Amino acid sequence: MACDVKICGLTRAEDVALAIACGAHYLGFIVEAESTRRLTAAQAAQLALPAKGLAKRVAVTVNADDALLERITEHMQPDYIQCHGDESPKRVAEVARKFKLGTIKAIPIASETDLKTAEEYVGVSDFILYDAKPPKGSKVRGGHGLKIDWTLIARAPRPKIFALAGGLTAGTVAQAISLTKAPIVDVSSGVEAQAGVKDAKMMKAFMNAVRQA
Repeated sequence: MACDVKICGLTRAEDVALAIACGAHYLGFIVEAESTRRLTAAQAAQLALPAKGLAKRVAVTVNADDALLERITEHMQPDYIQCHGDESPKRVAEVARKFKLGTIKAIPIASETDLKTAEEYVGVSDFILYDAKPPKGSKVRGGHGLKIDWTLIARAPRPKIFALAGGLTAGTVAQAISLTKAPIVDVSSGVEAQAGVKDAKMMKAFMNAVRQA
């Protein structure tokens, strides 16, 4: 598989096991952030445990303070902290330095201006996650199933390592990879029967589509 896959918004042990069995490279757990897929640090730690050494475990946070990050580090010991809020480049660098973890910075993309914002994090975060902008007024930052205009990504300068999210499904991911040359794709709602409940057939179909892209 030339393109790595991140399965995000995991809330059930059976879905974690399936994601590992399917060959997902990153597993995302939303920790104490506004979401129907929200987990406590302790819940995320328990769910993530079977993935240790098999897939990279990502704690997805939104504007997390040091106290929360300390709890996450203590309980979950993730490989990455995903900063999915309004964290500045300075804050992302601080998180990496203080907690000695990899960082992922999610940037909502709807225009070329947003891509310029993303460039500020190149070399600061281990990689950038291009995601779709949430609906206006929504406090939930991701998992809406909304799609980015992939041609925006395709014609903009991109870091060597980045991830693409936003409305990806088994039916659309090959085209997204072809247009953007994304080395990592991130899926949540695109493999779900309902929010937080992954569908085995959809997950397997998504992984197969990535392999064939």
